[in-house]
Amino acid sequence: MKADLVLVHANELLTMRGFSNKPKIGNEMRDLGIINDGAVAIKGDKIIAVGTTKEVLEDLEKPVNVIDVSGKVVSPGFVDPHVHLVFMGSREDELEMMIEGYTYLDIKKKGGGSFRTIKLTREADFWELVRKTKRILDNMLIHGTTTIEAKTGYEMTLEGEIRQLEVINMLNKLHPIELIPTFLAFGIPPEWEGKEDEFSKEIATKWIPEIAKRNLAEYVDVSCDAGFFNVEQSRRILDSAKRMGMKLKIHADWLTSSGGGKLAVELNAISADHLIHTPLDVIDELAARGIIGVLLPTTPFCYLGKYANAREYIRRGLPVALGTDVSAIDMCESMQMMMSIAAFQMKMTSAEVFSAATINAAHSINRAHEIGSLEVGKKADIIIFDMPNHKFIPFHYGVNLVEKVIKNGRLVVDNGKIIYDETIEV
Repeated sequence: MKADLVLVHANELLTMRGFSNKPKIGNEMRDLGIINDGAVAIKGDKIIAVGTTKEVLEDLEKPVNVIDVSGKVVSPGFVDPHVHLVFMGSREDELEMMIEGYTYLDIKKKGGGSFRTIKLTREADFWELVRKTKRILDNMLIHGTTTIEAKTGYEMTLEGEIRQLEVINMLNKLHPIELIPTFLAFGIPPEWEGKEDEFSKEIATKWIPEIAKRNLAEYVDVSCDAGFFNVEQSRRILDSAKRMGMKLKIHADWLTSSGGGKLAVELNAISADHLIHTPLDVIDELAARGIIGVLLPTTPFCYLGKYANAREYIRRGLPVALGTDVSAIDMCESMQMMMSIAAFQMKMTSAEVFSAATINAAHSINRAHEIGSLEVGKKADIIIFDMPNHKFIPFHYGVNLVEKVIKNGRLVVDNGKIIYDETIEV
């Protein structure tokens, strides 16, 4: 057997093996499938062998390209299942206001929040959006993310949302990170404020059929919460998407107990995201359906203060994933930081956060058959960490522990620097 690239002598090889057909729940999240003195062999963009270094090298012809990862940890690439990717501007002044005690809804009433981002994003041209978004993706790649679910939602006109999806699809051609496009019914723009019911009908009857016809998005998401869409309006939007054959996600119970989690159960969404104020009986229903709970440590860390009860959700059998929630207000592209916050503030173990950021996150975007674990036949999306074991993620926090990133079998980050082809003009 011939290989193009072999990684050998990993101190810990975190395979996540055995969960491609179902997400990890409960104590399964603590099983990382660790192989000591591990090795991975790659041919083209696929993994062709996984095992101890001795086992893998015995089955190979003498490999041409070998990377010795002695003393280091090797894991699947991070999968980020919740990113508000395309926007202009930044809102650092609003973070200052939150520190002083203003709520998100207070800031929105003052003309900030999504109103501000919608205005700035609408004013930008296509290539400005591509360039700004590419910088975000570069930061994510350097920190180990190889696949993301990329949401729209920051223009909220049909033409603007189509343009955002076209930006995402363009960047899929220009950047190593694989982007899974999602149309998100998110901010209520000023021209529709107070007319949310009519707006939801417009989105359901006109926008979603047009987006589906153009095959621009795989998922439809909606923010079901105070200041966004209510349960009836959210159901209308998601029902339309379901009729169009699109997969469903939902922002649920972020600011209040909005009924979003219950709606995710009713419509059998693939994931329900945030879940900060979700009643425990609804968590049980989500768990019974196998709906992934995508937990997002950034918003509580920045300004809400109240975290999703990950420890209890895992105990109840909810399959938990983690995402960054990168957006105009939450600017942290590092999944490592999310994992650290989840450990410190949400009481998840080091093993659980790795499971949540890889294989369970892959399940939350319906990609676990291709990514999220190191197994034969899967895409060679791999991180090499300069750390001795997986417990270093929460222990040595606030720094980038990623040394190398391999995407589709190709080295794209080396010694913390991007090395993919940047000659493409954008």
